[in-house]
Amino acid sequence: QVQLVESGGGLVQAGGSLRLSCAASGRTFSSYAMGWFRQAPGKEREFVARLNWNGGRTYYADSVKGRFTISRDNAKNTVYLQMNSLKPEDTAVYYCAAGTTTTNWGPTMVDYWGQGTQVTVSS
Repeated sequence: QVQLVESGGGLVQAGGSLRLSCAASGRTFSSYAMGWFRQAPGKEREFVARLNWNGGRTYYADSVKGRFTISRDNAKNTVYLQMNSLKPEDTAVYYCAAGTTTTNWGPTMVDYWGQGTQVTVSS
């Protein structure tokens, strides 16, 4: 089993920034992808960003490209999501994700989920 624990969510004004963290435990994530999904009330869970651990290549949803940055700390088995220029539309529960799929991500391709952290952006 792999445990993913998110932190860093909160309330921020539009245009502000937050950094989410996801610490993984239970196994080495070599050949895994880690990243983030989000889910707003009444909406389906949607892909936000992912990082392929072997090589560090990153991918983003069009809606966050240029504003969000995913990164990692190998020694800490931790992935981060730096969110800048936040918009009210970014309001959602953000879920850390991990899995062996290193191509296009949908929720069904994820092997492990974090508990989620609320991000609320006020206008």
